[in-house]
Amino acid sequence: MSLRPDITHLLARARADLAMGLPVALSGVEGGALIAAAETLDAPRLAALRALDGEARLTLAITAHRAETLKARAYDGDLARIALPPDADLEWIRAIASPEDDLAHPMKGPFQTERGSDAGLHRLALTLTKAARLLPAALVLVLPDAAVRAAAANLTVLPAEAAEAAMRLSSPPHNVVSARVPLAASDAGRVHVFRPEDGSEEHYAIEIGKPPRDAPVLTRLHSACFTGDVLGSLKCDCGPQLRAALAQMGTEGAGVLLYLNQEGRGIGLANKMRAYSLQDQGFDTVEANHRLGFEDDERDFRIGAGILRKMGFDAVRLMTNNPAKIDMMKRCGLDVTQRVPLIAGHTVQNEGYLATKARKSGHLL
Repeated sequence: MSLRPDITHLLARARADLAMGLPVALSGVEGGALIAAAETLDAPRLAALRALDGEARLTLAITAHRAETLKARAYDGDLARIALPPDADLEWIRAIASPEDDLAHPMKGPFQTERGSDAGLHRLALTLTKAARLLPAALVLVLPDAAVRAAAANLTVLPAEAAEAAMRLSSPPHNVVSARVPLAASDAGRVHVFRPEDGSEEHYAIEIGKPPRDAPVLTRLHSACFTGDVLGSLKCDCGPQLRAALAQMGTEGAGVLLYLNQEGRGIGLANKMRAYSLQDQGFDTVEANHRLGFEDDERDFRIGAGILRKMGFDAVRLMTNNPAKIDMMKRCGLDVTQRVPLIAGHTVQNEGYLATKARKSGHLL
């Protein structure tokens, strides 16, 4: 058995490196690139990348949503490659990556965006920054010998084709441990901890009672919400939904609540706080995500389906107002026999948020 890391291990290293400000190398069939997250890169490493900037030119890859905000042409459809001006410093780079000062300084640019050559490595760079829960903006320096240079600097080298294939898959979850936890909703509570193979966040299944595996189980897929679940934020309905779901399972005597660590619709707590700041400027939740460079919803509901199958369930009564969850469960091979509405937590402060979920995300409220 080889001790060498496989692509799953290399991807975990790459996520950690980018989050800590280290560049990562991508190695492709027709060349490679050094990439760095715009959010975490420091000045010395920016200077080191510039020192390698010869025939190739440093570009800043951003998503089409962010490009639309900046009025930069996204010739590649889903992303734009902004040529880095010779005098661009970290402040300039981060101003392009993050929208926090967009309203104070709206006249950014004009930008020179690249077109024509393959943007596959730039696309992968953005996928990796999202996976690291960073702003989706990456500096990319295309170099034919990127892997050689990275090896000399002891940087992580990712084979691009294998990385793309691996990141399209949902990492299998494994049950690490479970234990009885008496809950306010039910004395018959049990918490299962699931750990994905790819080293990403753990997820939890809260089992109420002993639901039979041969019948549809009352189920809630609940995405972690630190502000709502823990702090009691009035900006969303997450905390009340969490408690209402557990209470209903306790009343019925059986159920499974999946607590998935996909904070802020999968963008992470830091980016969620950035989105909150944008909402204070007058943007709704979807507009805020787009200005940050994210999709409306970045969550992966396949994780929940995988956990349910591991627990022995193949049919659910799904507690949700979100049709997308129902569709994903069905696509993952689970039988959704009933949608159980979950209406809770309406406040004056979250009226606009709930209206946006209904109008733009199709929630049934």
